[in-house]
This record gives sequence, structure tokens and C-alpha cells, in this order.
Amino acid sequence: MIRSILFAAFLMSSGTIFSQNLKTVSYQDGSQKLNGLVTSNAGKKLPGVLILPAWKGIDDEAKNAALELEKQGYVAFVADIYGEGNIPTNMDTAAKNSGYFKKNYDLYQKRISLALDQLKKNGAVADKIAVIGYCFGGTGALESARGSLPVVGVVSIHGSIGKDQTRANGPISTKILVENPADDKSVSPEDYNNLIKEMNDGNADWQIITYAHSKHTFTDPKSPDYNAVMAKRAWNHTLMFLKEILK
Repeated sequence: MIRSILFAAFLMSSGTIFSQNLKTVSYQDGSQKLNGLVTSNAGKKLPGVLILPAWKGIDDEAKNAALELEKQGYVAFVADIYGEGNIPTNMDTAAKNSGYFKKNYDLYQKRISLALDQLKKNGAVADKIAVIGYCFGGTGALESARGSLPVVGVVSIHGSIGKDQTRANGPISTKILVENPADDKSVSPEDYNNLIKEMNDGNADWQIITYAHSKHTFTDPKSPDYNAVMAKRAWNHTLMFLKEILK
């Protein structure tokens, strides 16, 4: 009982921290209203990081990442890919909505591009921007590179790395870091090998780090897949990569 009360108090305090340090930014894709979040250092001329959330939309993992990145001296913006009125409330809807954007990758790239515009409007230096994404957002990070969006580098964190093989491989100028859990059943050996071929065909600067004893959502403390040791390593690898390319 006491543990439950303490946990509830922690969640309430976390929500307060988020509300105090992350500001909602509303923007548009045509008639669709989008609601992203920006860190409290918005307006300062700093390197920027766009965060693409997992398949249920903006969540605590994305918010925590933004707050941690602010501490490291970045302006961070959490993108709203689905838009107001379209946020999934269950796993089935999340699978359907994220699947739509994976299939219609040009629309996914457009929503990412709109979020990048907001990041720049909030102070990020235009030539010092990176994208990181979790799960569905990890797919978006790779789509940022595939679409030649104006970013220096991308980090795909337990992302869905597969691509429709009818799409041609093209040149990739964006630096790529893929953080891949070793026991992720959603990533097939074919997906893995095809991604390496795609990056090599594009003459990309790439690296893949594989984390032992880790399932799909290994970085999310709320997930049964959470692996605290590997999550910490993955975050340190993310910070090292961002420092290299942005500072």
C-alpha cells in the first residue's frame, strides 16, 4: 500500500516537473493541429534535438529525454506526429496509426519536417540539429535520413528498421546511430541486413550498437522489457554521438 502511494506521488510530481519545464507549442499541417513540446531554454541559440515519440504519441520517455537533453545544453522539441484528435488510446489504434505513417512515409517525413521548423523557430541553430526517436519514432529518425531532411545526424532507438524493399536505396549524407536490442523480435535478420546494405549503398556514416539481453522497449522504465544497465549505456551512447556531431 505504501509503495503504491509513493509511486502515485512520484507520477504526480513527474507530471508537475514536465508541466513546469516543457511548454506546449501548437502548429499546423494544413487543417490538422499538432501539439509539440519544447524545453524551457527555447529562444536561446543552441544546438537542437528533435525527439520523435513511440507509437502511442508523446509519452514520459520522450518528455524525460527532452529534459535530460536540456541539461546537456540542447534545445529539445518533442514532435506531435499524429495530431490533435488522433492520439492512440490503445495498442490496436497505435499499431494502425503508426502503420499508416510507415506506409505513407512521405507524410511521415513531412510531419517531421514541420516539427524541425518549430525547433528552429524556438532557437535551435539550423546547421546543428539532430533527430532521435524511440520505437515508431526510431523509424522516423531513419526516415529523416532517407528523406535528406536538414539534420546532421539521427539516432534510432529500438526502432522498426525495416523498409519496403520496392523503395530504392539512395544517397545518405546524414550520420546514423542505430541502437538495437539483441532480443527484439520485431526486427528480423532480413531487416537488419537490408538496413546495412541500404546504409552502405548510400555511402552513409553509420554505426549499429546491439545491446545484450534486451527486448524491444528496453529503454522505457515503464515497460516490462526495461533493462536499466543497457538503457543507461544506450543513453550515454546517444549523448556521445550528439556531442560529436553537434558541438
